[in-house]
Amino acid sequence: MQGAPPRLTILYHHRTRSRDGQSVHIDEMIRAWRAQGHTVVVVGPRRVEATVESIEQQVLPTFLYEALEFGYSFLEFFKLAGAAIRSRPDFLYERENIFMLSGLWVSRLFRLPLLLEVNSPLAQERAQHGKLFWRKFAAWTEHLCWRGASVVLPVTDVLADYIRREGVPSDRIVVTPNGVDPEIFRRQDDNAAKQRLGLQDRLVLGFVGYIREWHGLDRVVDLLANRPSMKNATLLVVGDGPARASLEAQAARLGIADRVQITGTMPRDALPSLIASFDIALQPKVTAYASPLKLFEYMAEGRTIVAPATPNIREILEDGHDALLYPPDSVTGLTEAIERLVQDAELRQRLGDAAAAKIVNRELTWDGNARRVAALGRSFLRAGANSGLADSRP
Repeated sequence: MQGAPPRLTILYHHRTRSRDGQSVHIDEMIRAWRAQGHTVVVVGPRRVEATVESIEQQVLPTFLYEALEFGYSFLEFFKLAGAAIRSRPDFLYERENIFMLSGLWVSRLFRLPLLLEVNSPLAQERAQHGKLFWRKFAAWTEHLCWRGASVVLPVTDVLADYIRREGVPSDRIVVTPNGVDPEIFRRQDDNAAKQRLGLQDRLVLGFVGYIREWHGLDRVVDLLANRPSMKNATLLVVGDGPARASLEAQAARLGIADRVQITGTMPRDALPSLIASFDIALQPKVTAYASPLKLFEYMAEGRTIVAPATPNIREILEDGHDALLYPPDSVTGLTEAIERLVQDAELRQRLGDAAAAKIVNRELTWDGNARRVAALGRSFLRAGANSGLADSRP
């Protein structure tokens, strides 16, 4: 009779300062590994609220701040090397970042398997949505880590395609989507949840996240105001963001301010009961390579999901089985799907039940992710060594 798999020592490295969705991924993986009996040694910065910028970001020119980001790799290297000497880890797990080569250096020095979590093409994303001065250098550091890792763990197959295009073979890529803790996000009494919010006898359309103009929530507000079928519906937005003021102004202008509620930023432990009040959970436009955390939380709560039929969403959801997916380029797709669900309670129930079942059947949980990554780490131990540290192949 075979015993339990051996417990591991995992050296976890990240450079994430913000307490936001990134922080959830970090905390949940660490929690899951420790709950499974593994030792996790963490090397990373002290984390702060997502809205807080460092003094360096506020006062330094972009080119100098980025040079310091790269320079920090040398300090990180000594911290990681010290942790590796003290803890003798079985593998190094790293949340990838640009300008960050310290994990790769430690992996090569100590011949440690490097399992690299990738959540986005960061150089491209930061160039498009933020400020990036050293664009080519940032991309070079990112792609070097992709190619040098023992195995790369992107959150979607769409993102895996970016990595393949940089020369990483498919047998060194393991797609690992985000997950959920079903002990926290679980099916609840939606009537009780609505009552706590004063929304009893209302049909609730819900959205969780940062509110941006391109999400299309303005079309949902128009739908509430202009369709008789929606007269009993309320839009509940859990979050904040630059589009909040325009949404509230639109609702006031249309005379439905009392039917559009925006909570502002909420503590994470408040989310389960808020999501439980949703009859229809909205996942509007989404970044093409993302694995949205909210999607898994909606599913675990058994909510009825409306989402665009983009490739990354279709990796998780199936139209008509566990969600209603609309053509991503359709102007009316989101509102037509909502209207259909508003008028069909049986369909809402069936889709929500199937979504909750998929979380269980596919083990789309943090515990499941932790087990799969630990099994990958063990595969390198069984091989006896990580030959990829010398020639970039596992």
